[in-house]
Amino acid sequence: MKGNAVAVCVPGLQEVQQMVREQYTTATEGTHIERPENPYVYKIGIYGWRKRCLYLFVLLLLIILVVNLALTIWILKVMWFSPAGMGHLRVTKDGLRLEGESEFLFPLYAKEIHSRVDSSLLLQSTQNVTVNARNSEGEVTGRLKVGPKMVEVQSQQFQINSNDGKPLFTVDEKEVVVGPDKLRVTGPEGALFEHSVETPLVRADPFQDLRLESPTRSLSMDGPRGVRIQAHAGKIEALSQMDILFHSSDGMGSSFSGDGCH
Repeated sequence: MKGNAVAVCVPGLQEVQQMVREQYTTATEGTHIERPENPYVYKIGIYGWRKRCLYLFVLLLLIILVVNLALTIWILKVMWFSPAGMGHLRVTKDGLRLEGESEFLFPLYAKEIHSRVDSSLLLQSTQNVTVNARNSEGEVTGRLKVGPKMVEVQSQQFQINSNDGKPLFTVDEKEVVVGPDKLRVTGPEGALFEHSVETPLVRADPFQDLRLESPTRSLSMDGPRGVRIQAHAGKIEALSQMDILFHSSDGMGSSFSGDGCH
C-alpha cells in the first residue's frame, strides 16, 4: 500500500524571530492594559487638627519669647544695668563702690569697708549690728555686737588706740590697762572698787576734796617705799568709828587710839 508523501517546510531562525516581532508589534499597538488601583493612599506631611495644633504651639512659643525679651529689657532698665555696674553699685579697680543707702538681707563678707572722704559710715539695723571675725576654719574668733541696750564684745582682748596708735584702753582676762596719763572720774559718787587698786597717784580736781572711804570695812594703804599724804592748801582729816593706828616697822612708831580722834 502506498501513501501520499507530505512535505513539511520548517522555517528558519531568522523567520521565527521576524514572526515573533510582528506578533508583539501587532499585539501592543491596539491593546490597553489596565493596572490595578491601590485602595490605600498614604499622604506625607501634617494635616488636619495636628497642623493647627502645631501652628498654635509655635505661636505660643513666639509670644513667650517676646514677653521674656520685654521683661528682660524692663529689668535691665529698672535695675540700671550698665557696663560699670548695677544701679548705685559700681565696679572699680579698687573694688565695689556703693552710693546711697542700701539694705542687706543676708550676711555681708568684705575685707575692708570705708566711706567717702566727705561723709561718715553708718551701719543701722532695727535689731542689732553684729560684726564677726573668723579664722581659716570658719570659727568665730571675735565678735562685736551693738544691740538696743548693750554693746557686747567677745574676744580674747579688747583694745582702744589713739590716732597715733597709742593704747588708750586694754582689757583681757587678767587685767585692765588704762593708757592715758590721767584717768578722770566725773560721777558724783566717785569710783567704787570692790578689790585692790594699784596706782602711783590719787588726787582730786582743783578746789575739790579728796575722800577715801570704806563704809563697812577697813581702809588700807600700802607702799613698799612709803605712803605720802599731802594737802597743799588745806587740812588732812581722818575719821574712824574705832581706833586709828599708825605703825612703823623701821623707826619710831606712833599709836593713837580713841573714839573719834582727830
